Amino acid sequence: MEKGDGRRRVTVEERPGDLFSEAARMRADALAHGVNCAGAMGRGIAVEFRDRWPGMYEEYRARCRAGRLAPGGVFPWRAPDGPLIYNLGTQQHWRTPAQLPDVRAAFAAMVAHADAHAVRRVALPRVAAGLGGLPWDEVLAALRAEADGAAVSLTVVTPPDPPPAPAAAP
Repeated sequence: MEKGDGRRRVTVEERPGDLFSEAARMRADALAHGVNCAGAMGRGIAVEFRDRWPGMYEEYRARCRAGRLAPGGVFPWRAPDGPLIYNLGTQQHWRTPAQLPDVRAAFAAMVAHADAHAVRRVALPRVAAGLGGLPWDEVLAALRAEADGAAVSLTVVTPPDPPPAPAAAP
């Protein structure tokens, strides 16, 4: 969809599934996830990022210790044989909740980087709405607002619905 100035309007879609499987299936150029700026990836989907890309984790920790990743910032990291990873600074510390202005700024930084580096497809979870504690509808509105007009498609991969509970025996 074209805007009046000729730029493509961003698409933001949600789909259920496993983030890493969906990213591979859709041939995402990048993955993104929210991080704290204290250097800890000990809970949530960050653990999976840490375990899959230990080099990224070490550089992330070093940046946090040096004060080079702040809330609202982004740390892009290219896997040696894989995708670009956007570490979005959404929280100062893992003990503190995410703040919507920081989330918006991190989204804006990611989208600007994606535009500058021809990144066309990014897969991400519901950033800042799990451990970050923000209402997903507010985060999604911020994501759409910050990405409007960019030439990148964003796919938010949500956990699949759990299977229904077995029926109780009569």
